[in-house]
Amino acid sequence: MDGPPLSPTEIATFDARQLGITRPGRVGSVHANLPSAALVEHAVRRGEGVLTDLGAFAALTGLYTGRSPKDKYTVRDGETADLVDWTANQPMEPAVFTRLANLFRDYLQNRELYVFDGYACAKPRHRLPIQVVTERAWHSLFARCLFLRPALADLSEFAPEWTVLHAADFHADPRRDGTRSEAVVAISFEQKLVLVGGTHYAGEIKKAIFSVLNFLLPQRGVFPMHCSANLGRGGDTALFFGLSGTGKTTLSADPERRLIGDDEHGWGDDGVFNIEGGCYAKTIRLSREREPQIWDALRFGCVLENVPVDPTTRAPDFFSQRYTENTRAAYPVEFIPNCELTGVGGHPQNIFFLTCDAFGVLPPLARLTPAQAMDYFLCGYTAKVAGTETGVKEPTPEFSACFAKPFLPLPPQRYATMLREKLERHAATVWLVNTGWTGGPYGRGGSRMDLPYTRALLRAVLAGQLADVLFFPPDPIFGLAVPVRCPDVPDRILSPRQTWADTAAYDQKAGELAGMFRAESRKYL
Repeated sequence: MDGPPLSPTEIATFDARQLGITRPGRVGSVHANLPSAALVEHAVRRGEGVLTDLGAFAALTGLYTGRSPKDKYTVRDGETADLVDWTANQPMEPAVFTRLANLFRDYLQNRELYVFDGYACAKPRHRLPIQVVTERAWHSLFARCLFLRPALADLSEFAPEWTVLHAADFHADPRRDGTRSEAVVAISFEQKLVLVGGTHYAGEIKKAIFSVLNFLLPQRGVFPMHCSANLGRGGDTALFFGLSGTGKTTLSADPERRLIGDDEHGWGDDGVFNIEGGCYAKTIRLSREREPQIWDALRFGCVLENVPVDPTTRAPDFFSQRYTENTRAAYPVEFIPNCELTGVGGHPQNIFFLTCDAFGVLPPLARLTPAQAMDYFLCGYTAKVAGTETGVKEPTPEFSACFAKPFLPLPPQRYATMLREKLERHAATVWLVNTGWTGGPYGRGGSRMDLPYTRALLRAVLAGQLADVLFFPPDPIFGLAVPVRCPDVPDRILSPRQTWADTAAYDQKAGELAGMFRAESRKYL
């Protein structure tokens, strides 16, 4: 959807007063809706990063290599006071936000700025026009990758409903601004304005808009979901819920199916739609052999975040954790060759809850009852392992309600109710998939589930090959129904207890995790 670059006249006549930059003083150059190639040229000229031998642009984000949820605030105002779950969302008073917004505008006053106009939500009836203003060219390129891009002819009448002011090098002052640190993400629903400052991590831009839609869409009868989605040849839709690192992007990028999107979707009365226009994939240990579709998407127009690049050859090192485990790639969804360009699908028949179980006790695949689906959705379980966060030396459980706790303005029960209603109405089957460890815990005899086996399990479900297969009786610890066989998967790995050399140790570890689940579930009774 890239068009020709705007002329210098078109760039110069962009009215910066739209941004609230009206105070005395020189307004810096404002570049509006530059195509990807021009943004790369600007980013290279300004020393914001380097081109790699793949053609992708690589940037570093400095201190913040991931989201900073403790620095995120929602303004408590007339729109939000009675709706937002304030036990899980930090409030900011309207006067504090307004003062902070004025500081952002003052900061941006004399700077070279980049403006991206686009949309969230592929369904026209739910489309949200947004404007992203950044001080870095590569952040504008990121927005261009991740959001839906209007045709050039439509930009002359584009009217944003929401604005994101991204001031990467603006440092909040906790004493002056009431923030926790120099980084801040603040959302005002009355002003329809998002402030992101003090962090170069681009993921804050996309997740701020996702948080906005997690507030707006339920009020329109649409269920917002932190999941990937794809389509089969027969038009069947599948959803893949999961926290970061569980395999949403990898497993939904299936050469036999069309990708709708890899991270954020809405489920309305007429089916599923992608919220975004691009993908934001983790790249740690990425290889062409294991994930060819993602590898081939890392070309010109793609942004790599915190991936080390050889200074001589310009080759990215996807196996290095020099800067972070959380290395990323952002690219338009059409960089995946068999993507679904409409961004929409029908009502799903199969839904997968992905978990990376570092304790090695959950099965690679289990069919959930409706009651179990509600429990697992509200718990949103995965596990962190050593290396993913500072100080993590042993596997630690992570429970994130609805697989999306940092992005949920409303109480989790509201989203769970929407899921239950959708499941009842459309008779979708929910499956638990363990993409983590088997045969023992991480670092203590266990091994990671082989990706080809996980793909084979999903393929069997989606092809209906498990419809007539026997299932083991529900196990006494988790009560899960596990198939006794699956094409192209060894029988021995299907029952996790049988993969452990010490079954008593399995029983103990599984009992511990089941107890954690019960404790988490009680929070939502």
